[in-house]
Amino acid sequence: MASAEPNSGAAAGLLPAADTLIAMYKKMFLIKHCDEQMRATLRAGKIAAPYYSPRGQEVISSAIAVNLRQGDYVITIYRGLHDHLATGVPPRELWAEYAGRVTGSCKGKGGPMHITHPASGVVVTTGIVGSGMPIANGLAWASLIDKTGQVTITNFGDGAANIGAFHESLNLASLWKLPVVFVCQNNEYAEHTRFDGGTAIDSIAKRAAAYTMPGVRVNGNDPGEMWRAAAVAIERARSGEGPTLIEAMTYRFHGHNFGDPAEYIPKEELADRMAKDPVPALRVSLLRAGHATEADLVAIEKEVTDTIADAVEFALASPWPDPKVEMGRDVYAMEIQP
Repeated sequence: MASAEPNSGAAAGLLPAADTLIAMYKKMFLIKHCDEQMRATLRAGKIAAPYYSPRGQEVISSAIAVNLRQGDYVITIYRGLHDHLATGVPPRELWAEYAGRVTGSCKGKGGPMHITHPASGVVVTTGIVGSGMPIANGLAWASLIDKTGQVTITNFGDGAANIGAFHESLNLASLWKLPVVFVCQNNEYAEHTRFDGGTAIDSIAKRAAAYTMPGVRVNGNDPGEMWRAAAVAIERARSGEGPTLIEAMTYRFHGHNFGDPAEYIPKEELADRMAKDPVPALRVSLLRAGHATEADLVAIEKEVTDTIADAVEFALASPWPDPKVEMGRDVYAMEIQP
């Protein structure tokens, strides 16, 4: 249950339109298919990179993304492929960055744990647990000063809610009424530790009360529920009412990182959660509600698979960075050639 659900009356009356649900499905299928191709490409040895699968968590980023405006900011963590794709990082540049190629979003120098693409709104991907929250406050503070109306979303896992930066960030954001939404993607495991084995409280959302901000715990795998929570929190931030903490309950279908056999996850638990995969569930829902036909969804899926196939081919065919050119670029200052 939420400790202080923001605008609960308004939230209860909000429903995503059919075109919004279809847009969410397209993003979710994109994330699912991209993840599957990424793991296959890694297994084939065509790319060597650290990878943290977001399978099972597709709803959260998709529901948030359809509520954002051009110019809003998104900060995420190393398990951020779903946030990158949902927000709009181009698959070609994303894959090329994973592959370490010069055509990547950071010219192959950032890698998968530091994806950055300001044009789409993804300004920071961090490999340091919890470090995105103070950065989000800085972006939100700038938006407040400049009166731009921009909102900042900062994503983090349940484990990050136990570090000092979480508490410091929520306190400051509430004190200054910053236009930021704190999104805890609680997939029930912090690396290899179950949520209840490392967190004294039974809900991260309850901690919002300590900082006099709304806190809401939602089913992060339910498209309608997640969309409503995001819509209310984002509008609240945009209208100057300050931050919200959303605890989106979800689940990851794979180990902490690529290669982790996840033996610490009970087999029955994993099977049960995977049987409730939110991507095919939304597909069935769209068909049953008459929001889309089978032909509509097949066309969307083909477009997505073609897009990812093109991105993989583009990335693997792209050149490596030239050390003589790139080692000194983007560090302190560009070398001016005579």
